[in-house]
Order: sequence, then structure tokens, then C-alpha cells
Amino acid sequence: MSFLSLRSVTKSFAENQVCKGIDLEVEKGQMVCLIGASGSGKSTLLRCINLLEPIDEGAILLEGTDIAEPGLDPRPVRERIGIVFQSYNLFPHMSAMENVMLAPRRVHRKTRAQLKAPVEALFARFGLAERMHHYPDQLSGGQQQRVAIIRALAMQPQIMLFDEITSALDPELVGEVLDVLRQLHAEGMTMILATHEMGFARELADKVCFLDAGRILEEGPPEQLFAAPQQERTRAFLSRIL
Repeated sequence: MSFLSLRSVTKSFAENQVCKGIDLEVEKGQMVCLIGASGSGKSTLLRCINLLEPIDEGAILLEGTDIAEPGLDPRPVRERIGIVFQSYNLFPHMSAMENVMLAPRRVHRKTRAQLKAPVEALFARFGLAERMHHYPDQLSGGQQQRVAIIRALAMQPQIMLFDEITSALDPELVGEVLDVLRQLHAEGMTMILATHEMGFARELADKVCFLDAGRILEEGPPEQLFAAPQQERTRAFLSRIL
């Protein structure tokens, strides 16, 4: 059984069906990259996995348990599945360290003293030890995005979702954020990314899924999907961006 399994997941907003019966299998420790044009359903799919959006039909199985069953409390699931967006959403009146500590203090009822050592270790791990006490407006975009990733990791999730986390960054800052993902992948974190960084997906993904109009039209290892796509629509998309 897969670590995370999506079965015929559908999601609509009014008359617009954004996810049209999506099936996806994610193994523990895999990095799965979702690619496709804007509006293809990538972001909505991530929000459904994290239960920020309730699905209309289907099932989302985490270690065999349907976490999307109506009526279930989503909060324990969100502790297990972290999500990082393209906008950093840091509180401007709090230092980077205070931003990271906020959720573990409120959700896990941990004290600052309990969190100090593990949070400092996270900042050091991702090259931000000297920026812990800076406020967001004193940090570059890449540094703010790394703080947002650290904030999600401080909750000790089992799966991390990343929604176009480099798309708002200047090109020279993209690399430092992708390096964080490389490190997480090397450490065995299970990750699902919606991304336009095709070179990164080709280099590191275990599986690439091409979404088109709310469906996974094609999926496979990057060397197969990028070098020899089976679907005409996939070939047309890749020919425009590669």
C-alpha cells in the first residue's frame, strides 16, 4: 500500500470542476513533481491533500486511512501534512524565530524553552542561524521563503507540500530555496511539489505528473516523461517551456 494514495478525487468551485477524478500514488520518501499550465489544477490538488479544500468525491488515504472522510477533524491531518505557498505569509511584527515557534506553541502546547534548541537547529541547518532574530522586512525573498519552510518543518510533518514556492522569487534567489528541497529529499522527506522549475524536476523528482484541465494526463519517471512523453498534449506543453 502506498504511503499516500488519491482515489478518484474530484473538486469543483460552483460550475468549474478543477479536479476531475485524480488518482495518485506517493511512496514514502518520494519527491513527486506536478507540472502543467496555470489553471491545470495543481494548486487545488495540493490544497485538497492538506484538507484546506474539502473534496467532493473520492478518497485520500494516508497510510490506508481516508483522511478526507466528511466530518473528520482536519487539524491532526494538517500536523502530519505541511504546506508551503508561493507567498511567505510571515507575520511582519514577529521575528523569524517567533514566526516559526508560533504554531508549535499553540498546537503542541510547547514552551519557548522546549522549542529553542530544535528551532535553532532548523535555522542552522538551512543557513539562517544569523537571521533568526530578524524581522521579515529585514530578509530577502529567498530567506523569507526558507523561514516559511522551516516554520512548516517545526511541526514535524510526515509529508511536505510545496505550491510554486519559487515563482515569486527573483531568479538569483531561486537556487537557495531549491537547495533546501534537495536537502529534504536527501533526508528522506516525502514531498509533493507544484513547480515550473523543469530542470529541478528533471534532476531530482522520483515521479513527474503532467496535469491538464484537472486530470493527470501522464506520469512517470522524469527521464521518461521529459525525454519521451506519450501524450501529444504533454509534448506540446514541454516543447513550449524546454
